[in-house]
Amino acid sequence: MPGHRQGRCACFTFAVAAFAARCRVVATAPPVLSTPTPALVSQRAVERLPRSALLLFCAAYVLPGLFGRDPWRNADITAFGYMFSLAQGGADLLSPSIAGLPADGALLPYWLGALGIHLFGGVLDPALAARLPFALLLVGVLVFTWYGTYHLARTDNAQPLPFAFGGEASPVDYARAIADGALLALMATLGLLQLGHETTPELMQLFAAALFFYAMAASVSRRWASRGAVLLALPVLAASGAPAIGLGYALAGGVVCLRSSYPLARPFSLWIVGAAALASSIALAIGAWGWRLGTPDVGQVMQLLAWFAWPAWAMAGWTLWRWRGHLMHRHIAVPATAAAVALLACIGMGGSDRALMLALPPLAALAAFALPTLQRSVSAAIDWFSVAFFSIAAIAVWVVYAALQTGVPAKTASNVARLVPGYQSSFAWFPLLAAVAGTLAWLLLVRWRTGRHRPVLWKSLVLPAGGLSLCWLLAMTLLLPVLDYARSDRPLVERIAQHVPSDACIATVGLPRAQLAALEYHGGWRVEAHPVAPQTGCEFLLTTARANAVTATLARPGWKLLARERRPTDRAEQTVVYRRDLASAGR
Repeated sequence: MPGHRQGRCACFTFAVAAFAARCRVVATAPPVLSTPTPALVSQRAVERLPRSALLLFCAAYVLPGLFGRDPWRNADITAFGYMFSLAQGGADLLSPSIAGLPADGALLPYWLGALGIHLFGGVLDPALAARLPFALLLVGVLVFTWYGTYHLARTDNAQPLPFAFGGEASPVDYARAIADGALLALMATLGLLQLGHETTPELMQLFAAALFFYAMAASVSRRWASRGAVLLALPVLAASGAPAIGLGYALAGGVVCLRSSYPLARPFSLWIVGAAALASSIALAIGAWGWRLGTPDVGQVMQLLAWFAWPAWAMAGWTLWRWRGHLMHRHIAVPATAAAVALLACIGMGGSDRALMLALPPLAALAAFALPTLQRSVSAAIDWFSVAFFSIAAIAVWVVYAALQTGVPAKTASNVARLVPGYQSSFAWFPLLAAVAGTLAWLLLVRWRTGRHRPVLWKSLVLPAGGLSLCWLLAMTLLLPVLDYARSDRPLVERIAQHVPSDACIATVGLPRAQLAALEYHGGWRVEAHPVAPQTGCEFLLTTARANAVTATLARPGWKLLARERRPTDRAEQTVVYRRDLASAGR
């Protein structure tokens, strides 16, 4: 017995000594501070969004607005004018022009649109042929936003907290759910809706910005894919007319890479420097350097941000607050710095919505990381707001369509007739069937979302993305003819054609480039742009005047006033048509 007690005492003494030694080791080790992640996600909450449903979402977003319309006023028809002149061989490849006025250095988008016209112009309408490659650019924006967010969500610091007894979300399923949420958040933003369906250099800039975002996100997991992406993204930005924004991305991305703890991140900064040098060389070669600075109006910028990036900006702000202990980690730092560069560009350009559009992919990624931290009451509020708002908007579209087709309700029909005078409505079966199918799909989606289902992460953004896609589909099917009549310059050109023969030469003074492009495309005339007094051999002259201008003040020596025409929806300005007065010239 004494030996037994001595053995127990020896064991106890050994245990105490081991514990004391462990305490000494812990005390002398450097402290490691780690902020816990705010995400607490179970495996049931990362159920995969069916790929067929996701593809239908993307198709309902991309395809409407692609067919059956003219290039619309201002930026859309201007960019198409450069593409059309290149495709027709009427301009030099390095200097596309409209009526002799050269482009501003964004050559790559014009080459892409001209290539589409060259390949498909013999089969399709030139406007549609030029629009097809830009639709693929929009698809690329969606794809790179998804994959960029996926790679960010796979990083260690982005993963949710482990459960005590298991059952937490697996890294792959969690990253896929976050990426699905980012894609839905991008499609739910209001600003991308129209600008993303135009044939403008800004859409190619958006594609390059999304590609750079993907390159930064994948730089620690996809070595060669990320390097190839950054070597393509920054030169494309430069060749699309935004070299300064590309340098801003390079600076911000280099800082993020140098501060990263991942082994592959710091060497990636050298590739960013190389891509920036290549982009700068391209910008110098094509003359793309140019500063479009404007006086920043903070109130205007905040108002623009409030509706343009809704609802992504609100959820992104919540992400920055809930993940405030992880601001230096890649899944927050990469999208936050990319969005900051675009926001600074927007402010520097006087509140440009087209510069702010470049912030939408990273804002959507930030918004997706808010999903694991949203309370159920907030998700329910988003759902009910989306159901109410988009259902009312869809009903309004159907009411306007009924008024156009039947004249009932009479007040709505009279309001439409007052806004678009001269419009004659027409009926087509296919747009109606597509609109009915989209409306039924929306009703089924609402029924599914309001039912009892598992609380999946991406469910909070299904209704905002689906509702916006529904409204866009209805507008581009039911209301497309009246919108095209109101936003196209074709009605104005048709009125001018009543006074000017199809093979005539037209000199212009003071017309915007959008109208010059419309005259060349819709009218088929040879157009010359002159700054003030036309020194030309053209027989006809076009200029602008206020709608209330007195006719006597429009007299021009050597020219005879033929007509004053205006777009049906433009009550402020008119286009004045002159013809050379040969009798007065002979005297």
